[in-house]
Amino acid sequence: MCLSIPSKVVKIDKQRNVAIVDTMGVTREAELSLMEAGDVKVGDYVLLHIGFVMNKIDEQHALESLEIYKEILEKLDEEDRRQMVIDDDNCEKRGA
Repeated sequence: MCLSIPSKVVKIDKQRNVAIVDTMGVTREAELSLMEAGDVKVGDYVLLHIGFVMNKIDEQHALESLEIYKEILEKLDEEDRRQMVIDDDNCEKRGA
């Protein structure tokens, strides 16, 4: 299953048109080509799908969603927690 966990933009590489995002402690790159130029900024929260930023979400909604994910993760052991986020990364490799 592919989850769209809110991710915070920590850096933008304009030359490569990618955002570096933090998803609950896991850093990854996400393509910005589906967004309007300049629409995504450092500090924004975004939702990803198959390695692309699909849309921005407001900070309050993102933080509320992250709290729910944290509650779920507290019920899992450390390896299962990391695997859940990594599996989301691998979603694109399973076909979209």
